[in-house]
Amino acid sequence: MTRNQELRPDLDDGIDRKVLSQLRARFMSINQGRLLRALQPLSARQRAVIKLLPLLFDVNHPLLPGYVSGLTPAGLSAYQPDNEALAEAQRLTRSFTYKPLPRMAPRALHGLFLMGSLGTLAQAEQSDMDVWLCHAPDIDEQGLAELRNKARLLEQWAISMGAQLHVFLVDPQRFRQAERDARLTSDDCGTTQHYLLLDEFYRTAIWLAGRTPLWWLVPAFEEHRYDDYTHQLLSKRFVAADEVIDFGHLAHIPPNEFVGAGMWQLFKGIESPYKSALKLLLTEVYASEHPQVECLALRFKRAVYANQLDLNELDPYLVVYRRLEEYLSTSQSSERLEMVRRCLYLKVNRMLSRPPRNRQKSWQRVLLEKLCREWQWDERQLRLLDSRSQWKLRQVSNERRMLINELTYSYRFLQKFAADLKISTSTSKRDLALLGRRLYAAFERRPGKIEFFNPGIAPDLGEDALTLVQHTQPDTAEPTQWALYSGNLVTSEISNFAPLKRTSNLIALLTWCHRNGVIDSGTHLSLHPGSSDLSEFELANLLDSLQQTIKLPLATATEAELLRSSIPRSVLLLVNVGIDPLKQHSQLNVHLATDQTDALNYSGAQDNLVQCIDRVTLNSWNEVQVKHYQGPNALLDCLRDHLDTLPVNAELPALSVKCFCRNRANTITKRVESLFIESQKHYRAARPSRFLLQIQHQYHVLELVPRQVRHIALKNRAALVDYLGQPQSQFVDLRLDSNALPRDDLRLILGSARTDCIQVFYRLFAQTQEAEISVLDEHNALWRQRCPLQSEQHMLIPLDRLLQSLLFRRSARGQLDPSTSPDELEVVYYQLLCNSNGMVTGVQRIELQRSTVSDPFYDIQAIIEPGAGKRLQVTLYCNHREFSALEYAEGLFVAVAREILAQRKADENYPCYISDIDYTAVDQQKPMQTVQALRYKTTLELALNKALSSPKLNTQPR
Repeated sequence: MTRNQELRPDLDDGIDRKVLSQLRARFMSINQGRLLRALQPLSARQRAVIKLLPLLFDVNHPLLPGYVSGLTPAGLSAYQPDNEALAEAQRLTRSFTYKPLPRMAPRALHGLFLMGSLGTLAQAEQSDMDVWLCHAPDIDEQGLAELRNKARLLEQWAISMGAQLHVFLVDPQRFRQAERDARLTSDDCGTTQHYLLLDEFYRTAIWLAGRTPLWWLVPAFEEHRYDDYTHQLLSKRFVAADEVIDFGHLAHIPPNEFVGAGMWQLFKGIESPYKSALKLLLTEVYASEHPQVECLALRFKRAVYANQLDLNELDPYLVVYRRLEEYLSTSQSSERLEMVRRCLYLKVNRMLSRPPRNRQKSWQRVLLEKLCREWQWDERQLRLLDSRSQWKLRQVSNERRMLINELTYSYRFLQKFAADLKISTSTSKRDLALLGRRLYAAFERRPGKIEFFNPGIAPDLGEDALTLVQHTQPDTAEPTQWALYSGNLVTSEISNFAPLKRTSNLIALLTWCHRNGVIDSGTHLSLHPGSSDLSEFELANLLDSLQQTIKLPLATATEAELLRSSIPRSVLLLVNVGIDPLKQHSQLNVHLATDQTDALNYSGAQDNLVQCIDRVTLNSWNEVQVKHYQGPNALLDCLRDHLDTLPVNAELPALSVKCFCRNRANTITKRVESLFIESQKHYRAARPSRFLLQIQHQYHVLELVPRQVRHIALKNRAALVDYLGQPQSQFVDLRLDSNALPRDDLRLILGSARTDCIQVFYRLFAQTQEAEISVLDEHNALWRQRCPLQSEQHMLIPLDRLLQSLLFRRSARGQLDPSTSPDELEVVYYQLLCNSNGMVTGVQRIELQRSTVSDPFYDIQAIIEPGAGKRLQVTLYCNHREFSALEYAEGLFVAVAREILAQRKADENYPCYISDIDYTAVDQQKPMQTVQALRYKTTLELALNKALSSPKLNTQPR
């Protein structure tokens, strides 16, 4: 055989050791060429790192870098330092003398390999040096710990030499069995990609020292019986075991690895799409060929065996490109192929539109020029790509659309591939779901979501000068809009330019600018505020507030965060942006002096100074959302939506409230901030609750049910009392805003609610000889009644008897809520105390003297039953005599009134009271809530007392 012909060693016909030697020589020739290419652009100090690494691992010398102890595993198989390595070592320490281990002594280290971009078309000044240090399988844990420590020290030394070195310890025996504990390159996704990592290793790794890969000596057509072939090589001593290192074969790649690799590259591609696009598409190519996959490492080996040793054609990046070009040309995907070419060009980063730095073309530049001629790229195309560092919004927008299409296509391909092959492990399902959420968070458009335009496309989108303009369009759906223009424009120039971005809301536009880096510390911003009240002072503060809330760059969302629904992390509320709430006073240059400073009920005019709010939210998935609220309910709508998004069992988001309007900005800020903080506290309470606040003349209630917060507007106090009297299925706390119901007795009553009793409050009006009774029942529902006053006891005893009878009946039925057992509930009485001006000043508990009062009336009991249709039928018992609607029909209440008057003295005139109501026949499932009974009581007493003064009393009963 000659060196120029294809080598095809056949195990069945016998193997010639000379052929194996020729094969090894071919691989070593390629290896040497790549190593020289890797060293060529490096500095002398960086080259010294690569030259010295084998020697530094081969010996333990206290004066050399990386020394830990004399017991650190050392000795590199078949290593003999050359004169250049020894000279480099003596430059570090002149006293160093190389003392090799005895020839028969075991070597703890088997091989040293360089991974990564070094020696390839894509090598750059900042390329990392990923090194595999292959060690013997029998090193104990202490030895491995010392070896790791040595590697760490050498990484630190390499930094001092200007190199980024990463040393990864590899046990080939464990690796061959797909067992490893850590990442094996700085770009490694973990243990789920064994064969794809091995594919990359075989076609890209540069051997530095030690044993050579046994895989080199197995022909590609024998890959399917790799184990048998290598066994024959070793057992028949065609190859000595201490000359080779075995990482395993590439005969079959499990399909789940394609899913794992694709997901990893998609994850990386979200932030660095150019860097990941080539590997992502290669994964797609492999998956599309499954199960007959010929990976690139096998193509590389076939070329070596065929004596096709052109370093350019075997360059790892060019080999990847050729494979992608073949795949995309076959499928006629010209747009995707053009994307691959751009990604490769930008990865190589040689800028062909500019002359080389040292006027001498590198081999990478020569090869890239050849490729660009193949692609028929012109000078304009090259200049465009070479100016990527100056790309701004329009170019980035076009690139983003193309890259997002590619990432989305790849994600759907992975989903279909996994489904078709029924790759349904819990890991793949979970990871696909996580990846879907990452893509959704990064690229999905939704109302109010701020799009991120620059995922690693251009290094800087910052503009030197921008002009912000408010346009007025009175006859459109959006009468005003904000537009952003490039440059510093005067009013007459604006119509001649197209805006970079246009929105109906200013904060959405400013947030978009900040999130995408369009406005930074060096941007000069000109303002044309139009009909708004926006000032340059307010604009500067708005931008500063956004920068403080959304601090760039954002940290990558963790898996734990993506496994849960998104929750807000930071919330910024911007109040009255571009609006002066007291503009009429500002125009007249009038300062409004008032002691009524509540921003929601300001001055004697009771103005609401909160006219609009913009809510900017950064959530746990790194999504930024903006929502604008305007109109009379802007504050309440914003508060409702804010509470609706709060996590129930997680940390509350950081809340910041800012207002920079001309009048009362500080007052507005403090009022809104306190309102939101207070409502958040009640929202997180253990029991269901409601939050009451007052804005101008209206009352507002927020029903705080997690994820279902409701806002109820009540136009006046009567509507409020009616709402508070509605039955509840359980006890619901009612929390009052600090400024709600000022100087109103309701504030004192509602703030005294308790869960373990029914509370009765009464207030006396001496001048009118009246009293007002308020009851908070067992579920915190309110009942109120105003009635003539004869005496406190005469007023309260009938009410007490009714309440006691209700409690007794519930206890007898045994259907009371477990949280309010009969033994715990009691009826408690309070008197509201007033000053000389009639203002309520406090509350005093009283003990009702039930046993000492002689009743001047008879008990009146009402029994309510179902009637015809949906009507209810009432039967009254007075003085133990039955009065039924069946008997008296519409004259029922007159008949009862006649009975009452018959028991009184002629000059007695006082109201009658219902002392018991039985509702059990209507609802057998649950007892009547106290407030419902009191409502019936009010209705029945009104009818009875009206009948007491009715002219019909003078007629004879039927």
